[in-house]
Amino acid sequence: MTLTATHAKPAPAILPGSGGVRGALSDLFWRKPKLLLLLMLLPPVLWLGIVYVGSLFALLLQSFFSIDEFSGLINRQFTLKTYGDLLQAANLDIILRTVTMAALVTLASATIAFPIAYYAARYARGRWKALFYLGVMLPLWSSYLVKIYAWKLILAKEGILTWLLAKLHLLWLLDGWLSLPVVGGNSLSVSSTGTFIVFVYVWLPFMILPVQAALERVPGNLVEASSDLGASPGQTFRNVLFPLALPGIVAGSIFTFSLTLGDYIIPQIIGTSRLFIGQAVYSQQGTAGNIPLAAAFTVVPIVIMGFYLWGAKRMGAFDAL
Repeated sequence: MTLTATHAKPAPAILPGSGGVRGALSDLFWRKPKLLLLLMLLPPVLWLGIVYVGSLFALLLQSFFSIDEFSGLINRQFTLKTYGDLLQAANLDIILRTVTMAALVTLASATIAFPIAYYAARYARGRWKALFYLGVMLPLWSSYLVKIYAWKLILAKEGILTWLLAKLHLLWLLDGWLSLPVVGGNSLSVSSTGTFIVFVYVWLPFMILPVQAALERVPGNLVEASSDLGASPGQTFRNVLFPLALPGIVAGSIFTFSLTLGDYIIPQIIGTSRLFIGQAVYSQQGTAGNIPLAAAFTVVPIVIMGFYLWGAKRMGAFDAL
């Protein structure tokens, strides 16, 4: 009895028609898709790491330098003197003013956005929801500078808002408001109030969409059950709607708060002589030539937003993005 040795045939190649290096690479990527994903992600990750993270590291590094008061040259020895200068009363006032404006803009945006988002999530259907998205997104398609200059004309002393208040015989109310030392100015177009109005208008879509997405996830039977159990509309809002929509509000506040915190253009065009952080960075880097102090100013919103994002993550805000 003889045994016939049988030899197993080799497995066919993944791409039988291609050979050489291309065929070998194709076969390798087919067997190890994670390697292909790594090679595809490597260029953008390197670019992000070098350009973005590298620039942040350079800013942090320069904030520990100081400037020679006599020669104006940068002293590249590590020191905390620049952060000591940052804690002076005038600079702390700039930081406090910016953070306060960012918080007020966020609160106002959430207050305005919630009823709009609630209507879109609960009642808008079909073409009405399409019109809602169009109305929210349309301002984002126009130029940022065009919107700001348009508001400057609207809020000017000869603008349509002043004309409307004059027709309603309410100009005295505007004059009284503008006479207040902190929020007022010569006109709305050069006042903290005007800056606040434009900030809210520009960033409002970034608040509406996350809140609307969060409200879409709220089951309708929860609201109905709350009403059936005798809860008033206010109790339903406080105990059902608001807690479930809070992650969306916090997610929208990430945009409104951070964008206000670092914006330079709006306070520069519509604002007073009282500086914000973005203007202080420009002034110290450009006019004064104090790059270490400008870098220290830049570190402030980065640190603030780091803590803000940490708190937002704990509240589940990233799930609503």
